[in-house]
Amino acid sequence: MKTTAQFLITICSLFIVFSCSAQTNETFAPKVVYKTEDLMVTQISANAFEHTSYLQTNDFGKVPCNGLIARDGNETIIFDTPTNDKSAEELIKWIKEKLNCKIKAIIPTHFHDDCLGGLKAFHKNGIPSSAYFKTIALAKAKNYEVPQNSFSKSLHLKLSTKHVTAKFFGEGHTKDNVVGYFPSESIMFGGCLIKEIDATKGFLGDANVSTWSTTVEKVRKEYPKVRMIIPGHGERGDSKLLDYTINLFKKQ
Repeated sequence: MKTTAQFLITICSLFIVFSCSAQTNETFAPKVVYKTEDLMVTQISANAFEHTSYLQTNDFGKVPCNGLIARDGNETIIFDTPTNDKSAEELIKWIKEKLNCKIKAIIPTHFHDDCLGGLKAFHKNGIPSSAYFKTIALAKAKNYEVPQNSFSKSLHLKLSTKHVTAKFFGEGHTKDNVVGYFPSESIMFGGCLIKEIDATKGFLGDANVSTWSTTVEKVRKEYPKVRMIIPGHGERGDSKLLDYTINLFKKQ
């Protein structure tokens, strides 16, 4: 039978192990692991990477556009393509050659160029694509490259031993914007529905401003324990990005 002292030592040891493990996960220092003029990849956790490519616009100049790479074992799933086929080919090559991983799927989170501008390159490389059914309809209407597989409300894709999800919560930046989530890392890809801190309202040509706040409130309720959020443009952050977006579009 253990003495009181031995029992306390065991409890303390377990506490230290779990504390260190949790701290390591929460304090992972993001680092740029690949960078060229057209593409940057930043590792943001043990199994997640943010990819950033660039879109030249008339109103906002050269705009950095983010996406998420979720990894488990030797498999990856990507949210949003880089902005064009050249940058997409570059990302595909990096994942295959440097991460030594297979790309199981690409998921554009809405129909704009910053989400599916490089979709043709993924299809050319035999990588299947999935998107919300409205994204597919809008891509067809615009004569863009069209995602291959559709879902009506939410998508659940297996990633080796883990999984990722994509879900439509309502209109905001567009009629079709969905949110990606990587549960094992507690990382959300908010796409253009979610704004970085201090961002302006941005491009509203396809937006539903009246429902934007309500949509993001639903997202916040669905993911109360989210640890990190990647917006479509700008700096990643925590749940404060949800609060900021809600207040930005809240009716005065």
